[in-house]
Amino acid sequence: MYAIVKTGGKQYKVQAGDTVRVEKLANELGSEVNLDEVLVIGGAKTFIGQPTVQNAKVTAIVTRQTKAPKVLVFKKKRRQGYRKMQGHRQLFTELFISEITSPEGEISKASNSAVIVDPQKKAERMAKLAEAKKEAKASGKKTEKKAAKKKPAAKKKTAAKKSAAKKKTVAKKKTAAKKKTAAKKKTAKKAATKKATKKKSSK
Repeated sequence: MYAIVKTGGKQYKVQAGDTVRVEKLANELGSEVNLDEVLVIGGAKTFIGQPTVQNAKVTAIVTRQTKAPKVLVFKKKRRQGYRKMQGHRQLFTELFISEITSPEGEISKASNSAVIVDPQKKAERMAKLAEAKKEAKASGKKTEKKAAKKKPAAKKKTAAKKSAAKKKTVAKKKTAAKKKTAAKKKTAKKAATKKATKKKSSK
């Protein structure tokens, strides 16, 4: 069963279980609204109103009271230096159609239940999620800092090993140089003694 209802100067085709955005109503969240301006009831039998269907009723629940996305209005006049931008957010009410009653008393009920969206609770929930994300980021940064602090210690160890290896190589080079110089001195002494003996023998 479906119905065509009129509210806020507009017409809407609805069925039980549908959610509809209508012009702003002064009802509170979770309250019931009776849409009495029923123009058509359709289904097994069709009832057309003149202008409305008598004894027909559409019952709805207010699930949301908020604003539509912003619409930007830009105005410009050529060669006048006139430019103007304006934003507008239209207020609306979201309705959950819980049941439709025909003039014969037949009732079509919704199989699912209404989900009420409270902006204050939603804002609180979003704030909690943001705090949890910040805490997670902070903990991640702390672990990264700890890991970064630990890494230089390993670098120091490797640097110490490298310096020790360099010292060893320098020490080896020094000992090798000393040995070479000592060997050269010995050979020089031997050559000098040989020359001296040759001179003596020649005399």
